[in-house]
Amino acid sequence: MHKGRLEAFTDGVIAVIITIMVLEMKAPPGADLAALASTLPVFLTYALSYTNVAIFWNNHHHMLQVSQRVDGRSLWANMFLLFWLSLVPFVIRWMEETDFAALPTAAYGLVLMMAAIGFQLLQRTLIARSGADSTLAHAVGRDLKGKLSMSAYAIAIGLAFIQPWIAIALYIAVAIIWFVPDRRIESIF
Repeated sequence: MHKGRLEAFTDGVIAVIITIMVLEMKAPPGADLAALASTLPVFLTYALSYTNVAIFWNNHHHMLQVSQRVDGRSLWANMFLLFWLSLVPFVIRWMEETDFAALPTAAYGLVLMMAAIGFQLLQRTLIARSGADSTLAHAVGRDLKGKLSMSAYAIAIGLAFIQPWIAIALYIAVAIIWFVPDRRIESIF
């Protein structure tokens, strides 16, 4: 099966997710800088979430660049990934409405971790389809960056119940390590 439909569908779903995220943002409660400043935590959460969704999209794009074909397992793994990404607008809204309480902050991390698991599942199904000697398999290698991210998410989820801002700092740290372009696949081109 050709990968074009999977890519097009994913692009469309991610575009909708980003649109929903921005539409969920509320205008400041006034017309002065203080009112604008009061929305800063929500804006920063939106910026982090936008960055995370963009990171998943960029890496998805790179991964499919070196994959020739997909199969039914790949389609379902992709749907699993997109399901979890589609929950990002919900959890950022929940965090906002509860002033970044522990459970919503942990839920944000859980959604990101499950999306990362979905990404890993998709990656594995594509490698299984293409073979252990495929370009993707060589580019991914042992995937230390992916494993480090999963560990950081798991730790952050637990820390959200102790101090939500520490968890958010870890979510930011994971985004930073992925924001730097992943050279594993780019170096192949």
